[in-house]
Amino acid sequence: MPAEQISELRKGNRLALSRILSQIEAGTAKGDQALEALFPYTGQAHKIGITGPPGSGKSTLVNALARQLRTLESHPKVAIIAVDPTSPFTGGAILGDRVRMQDLQGDKGIFIRSMASRGALGGLASQTEMLSQAFDAAGYDYIIIETVGAGQSEVDIVNLAHTTIVVDVPGMGDDIQSIKAGILEIADILVVNKADHLGADQSVKHLQTMIAMGYRGLRYAGGKHRLSESMPQKQDEPEPSGWIPPVLKTIAFDGTGVDKLAEEVVKHGKHLKETGLWAEKAESAITETLRKLMISTLYKQWRQTIPEEELENIVNQVLERTLHPHQAIQQLLSYNKNTTQ
Repeated sequence: MPAEQISELRKGNRLALSRILSQIEAGTAKGDQALEALFPYTGQAHKIGITGPPGSGKSTLVNALARQLRTLESHPKVAIIAVDPTSPFTGGAILGDRVRMQDLQGDKGIFIRSMASRGALGGLASQTEMLSQAFDAAGYDYIIIETVGAGQSEVDIVNLAHTTIVVDVPGMGDDIQSIKAGILEIADILVVNKADHLGADQSVKHLQTMIAMGYRGLRYAGGKHRLSESMPQKQDEPEPSGWIPPVLKTIAFDGTGVDKLAEEVVKHGKHLKETGLWAEKAESAITETLRKLMISTLYKQWRQTIPEEELENIVNQVLERTLHPHQAIQQLLSYNKNTTQ
């Protein structure tokens, strides 16, 4: 990766940033080189994760929140990473968030990047963290990450974002589902969007009750998250982290309530820094990144040691039920060791 291109990215050149993002997303050697060169300049951006069920208006809310953040006194730069689901049949993705956010296109302080999930679970694409690093190094103050919106298993965002916003919507039954273990347990801020719809006030009450009962999401403990196991607590009693997730009502379509949401995002960022939790979140994110890289790297290295015919032979034995998958894994892992002896 030419040093000139890295320098241009640092100066705010959007074309240089776009090209580097493409290299990173494609997983090329140039992309890896760019990430290594940019890494010393990361760690400053406030990463905001927005997740919730399909149809909750996440994209519209992202659009409104980005616009609102730009009105802050410091006029911060805002990057948006929108992860769209990939078809399991064709491998394609619509990447339609740019269309839904057309009114942001003319603002040079906002950069929108859509990316496909490419089969990754947890609501994020495998390269989402890497793209956020590039935006961080490019001087973007806020990085909004919109997840796929797949359902209750979509919790990877908590390992990446400093502030996690979970979006609910009246009339979809998620108030009841929230009592179970699910995505509402990871929220730093809860938002009932489409608050002009029937049942919005009831949704707010459900979520506030959930918080009051002790289902406050993930507690901070040494930089790691764990589910609350405490007895029911009063609503005004703070969490060990000192932060009680607020429940807000918004109408993203016309911007109603989004100013309050932006205010809470800024407040949460300040809270994290004042309490030292910002550093703990960073440690947690880096640990998770290293874990994923270790798994993918070891798999690639192992895969290079197994001849295609040997892998096919073992797969056929499993298909014929003459070899259990556990035994197959042991044979595959020991193949390279046996051949070098």
